[in-house]
Formats: sequence, structure tokens, C-alpha cells
Amino acid sequence: MGMAVVKTFAGQGVAAPEVSVEIHLANGLPAFQLVGMAETSVKEARERVRSALINSGFEFPAKRITVNLAPADIPKFGGRFDLPIAVGILAASGYISDISLLNIAFVGELALNGEIKPVNGLIPVVMAAAHEDIALVYPGDNDVEAALVSHATRYPAFDLQSVYEHLAGNKKLAKGQPFTSRALNSPLSGWDDIIGQEQAKRALVIAASGAHNLLMVGPPGTGKSLLASRMLSLLPDMSEEEALEVAAIHSVKGEKLHAERFLTRHLRSPHHTSSAVALTGGGSNPVPGEISLAHNGILFLDELVLILTMIIYQQWSNAIYNGDLALPNTTKQH
Repeated sequence: MGMAVVKTFAGQGVAAPEVSVEIHLANGLPAFQLVGMAETSVKEARERVRSALINSGFEFPAKRITVNLAPADIPKFGGRFDLPIAVGILAASGYISDISLLNIAFVGELALNGEIKPVNGLIPVVMAAAHEDIALVYPGDNDVEAALVSHATRYPAFDLQSVYEHLAGNKKLAKGQPFTSRALNSPLSGWDDIIGQEQAKRALVIAASGAHNLLMVGPPGTGKSLLASRMLSLLPDMSEEEALEVAAIHSVKGEKLHAERFLTRHLRSPHHTSSAVALTGGGSNPVPGEISLAHNGILFLDELVLILTMIIYQQWSNAIYNGDLALPNTTKQH
């Protein structure tokens, strides 16, 4: 029998709770059981891990394998648990020692040939690992994103074999490149090109200075959308703490992050036909909406009346469909 415990992190909104991957190898008919409130994409890890281990030159144990993702009350989804499961099987099989798994965590999806694929929502994971002061092994393709958390101990890896060599002490992984945040000192782009509109421009300056909301009302063609789009140039760059909050939200959404614009605030301008879920977020595995993605930046709602009308109409239609709203019966009785 063999036993191993590997640290990793789950995804729960913009948080990343720690998860212990417990591997138990027992005698009996060969089997692979995965428990711990795991959805289908996580349970399919048994096929990916088996192929990745074999194609990386390891022998897959012909034993009864039980994998527990603890705690069991946290939902697990995605392929981020492939790498810690594979490392746990290697440790339980005797390829690596349990001591090498101390103070280190793993996250990453495995390809069938043993390569480590990138995952979404990595920044909250790196922040959680840095908070607990443990090293993190993660997909190498996520290194630009992970480098935004400059105070973390990071080891980007591109395949399972290199992770094994690191843990066995044969060849250490190179640490992730440090990130040096810098502000982009750009002029007020386009602001001075707006001729006239002095009263509206003064209102935008006051709103930007005091972080106020602003509602502009007027006939089409008077420059409301133009003025709102130029408001971003009035705001100062974010601090590193604010930028990490924003980067974590965008990482969970799966949007590409640009290191050179790390401190620049975001302008989100959803279309007026956007649904309520697109604006507020949601889904079976909840993801942020446009309101959350505009955190520490600007949310520009063009044609606001149409947006509110669409949201009310959708909620009204859903209420009728679910039987929560009764319409008056206007049929005349004879």
C-alpha cells in the first residue's frame, strides 16, 4: 500500500481555497476512484493522468487507486487537479519522497503526452500560495499572468517529466521571472481634442476626482458617448494592490492579461442588448460579469434606458415562464 498527500487550490469566485489531494494505492482489482464533490471534468482526470504518466515514461500502478479531494464541501471543476493527482500517484508509487511535497503546491491540466496546459483563474491561486508562504508549480504558459504576483515563489513547468526531475532533486525548475510594475505615463489622450462642451467636461473632471457616478442625458449626437469614453484618461494608475484585485477578476473570467497595462484602469462598455447575466455575472460555474470586470475602473452603460428596459423585460418574461407572475385575464365572459 502507498499513501501521499499533495497540496493544490480550487477555484471559488475570486478566492482559491486550499485543497488536499489524498492518494491511496491498495491491493485488489485495478480501479481508479475519484471522490470529493468533483464534477465531470475533474473525474475525467483519471484518463488524462493515466496517459500522461505512461507517455512520460512512468509505470501506471495496477492497483486500486482512490483519490480524495478534501474538503468535500468545496465544488471542484476544471482540469487544474490533473498535475497534483499525477504527482500524488508518483509519490504513492515510490518515485519521489513525501518530503519533497512539503511546502509546495501544484496546479495544472495535463495533456495525454504529459505536457502541462494553462488554466483559467490562476492569479487567485498564486495569491493564495503567496499568502500561505508556499511555492507553486503551475503551467509555464501562465507565467506572464502569474508574474503579476511579484511576491510569490513560482516554478513554471511545461511537462510532467520536468516536475518529476525537480521533485527528485535531479534538475531544479527555473523560478518564474520577476515582474516590475511600471506606470504608463501617457498624456490625456483625446481629451484636449474635444472642442467646447466646457460644462460637461467640468462635470467629468469632478466625477473623476471624487469617484462619483455620472448620468448624462441629452438628444443623440451631442457627444455623450465621446465624453464618457475619454473619462478614463482623467483617472490615475492603480496601485499594485488594486491592480491585483482587478487581475484576479479578469483571470477568473479567462480574459487575457497584458503585463504592460497592469496598472491601467479598465473601461467596460457592454452593448445595450446585454443580458442581466452578462452584466452581473452568473452561470453554473459562476463567472464575473461586466460590472465586476469594471472594478477600479469605469463602467460605461450607453443607452442606459434600453439596458434597463431589456433587464426588466427578461425578468418579467422569466417570472411568467416560471409561474411567479399572474397576468389579468381580460377574456370577456358571456
